[in-house]
Amino acid sequence: MANAWTPMTPAASLWADTAEPLSAFPRLKGEQQADVVIIGAGYTGLSAAHHIAKSGLAPIVLEANQPGWGASGRNGGVITAKFRLSFREIDAAHGRAMARRMYEIAHESVDMVEELVSEFGITGARLTRTGQVKAAHNDATLRAATNEAAWMTREMRDTEVSILDPHQVRDETGSSVFVGGILNPGSGGIHPLNYLRGLARGLRQRRVPIFQESPVLTLRRDGAGVIAETPDGVVRARHAIIATNSYSDLTSATARVQRTLVPFRSALIATEKLSPNLAGSLMPTGRSYTETKRMMRWFRKVDDRVVFGGRGAFGKQDSDSAFDALRKAMVGIFPELADIPLAFKWSGLVAMTLDSVPHVGRLDDRTLYAVGYNGAGVAMSSLMGRYLAALVRGEAVDLGLLDADSLKIIPFYALRAPAVRVVAGWYQFLDAAGR
Repeated sequence: MANAWTPMTPAASLWADTAEPLSAFPRLKGEQQADVVIIGAGYTGLSAAHHIAKSGLAPIVLEANQPGWGASGRNGGVITAKFRLSFREIDAAHGRAMARRMYEIAHESVDMVEELVSEFGITGARLTRTGQVKAAHNDATLRAATNEAAWMTREMRDTEVSILDPHQVRDETGSSVFVGGILNPGSGGIHPLNYLRGLARGLRQRRVPIFQESPVLTLRRDGAGVIAETPDGVVRARHAIIATNSYSDLTSATARVQRTLVPFRSALIATEKLSPNLAGSLMPTGRSYTETKRMMRWFRKVDDRVVFGGRGAFGKQDSDSAFDALRKAMVGIFPELADIPLAFKWSGLVAMTLDSVPHVGRLDDRTLYAVGYNGAGVAMSSLMGRYLAALVRGEAVDLGLLDADSLKIIPFYALRAPAVRVVAGWYQFLDAAGR
């Protein structure tokens, strides 16, 4: 077995700075047996381990770095019952029954977060269900959002969504740049790293083995099971679960799912703490907010800081230009923040799929996976753990559009990075032109 592996340092973020400590897990050494070996200790992997253990089966979790090192510790902590593909688009392409099933799955995912936080007593997660506002930046996008909300009320029987006028959005955000918006009260916010660490801590208390700094270098069949090899150890199991999402390129063991995903870097900034007067005037309801622009920005207030994020960071490392663009966009919405220093800047990868929805299922009769959350992964990845456990048990699950059979390999995979840049550049041009 190869043993050249250097663990990577977690991103310096608001979450890492304010997270409750979690004592280190051991590295895998020697040989272990399990019913299921899970690659990746993010939300998907830990939720899967929890649900598998509740079934009476024995999981082992292998993490290349530390639990929460990837997207589960870098995201914005926004919880929404949605997909990148709208329910109206799903209805048009796949029919009403499919749209309703996807609506059910989306709302089940948010409930799953609440269930896990409650079951493990993760008070540090600071879960809220205060809602989210989609703030329209021009009349055309407001009309589109309003029409979508009316369709949701009429066809999905979603009676909670409501339309906000410019004055209400100004009261919500503290900004006068928006012309209206849509309130979805079922959404929420969370401290994403505390949530992840709470899951890991709870699994350790329940004696579920988690090994950090134990990258799976090879994953292969062995008769009626699988063998996962790390630099210093081996796990023999009946099943394997790949839960590495946009970090599936860390080793060749997860290459089969890597080629189905387009990693897209998402950047975030957080200000220093605001004065009481300023903090009280910006986002006083404690909700999260998104724009209607194609290169969507989102923002929320955490501990009297403004956390502001969005797409458009390129490359494999943090980008000063992306952070500068975020700060400019933030000040454009909140001019009062022009002189407020930034305290944190960080980024992480979002896994996009060709059809804009996640996928869960089997690569073969022994290997399962869940990937492709398209920027809405806190809730959905938590739910995928439950679905993966059911599939391991051989149960039938109505996965809707998430079924693995519809996951496609990215054509011309080597050209994915320049293609993303071209598309993002076009979107930025349209946004700048007010389209």
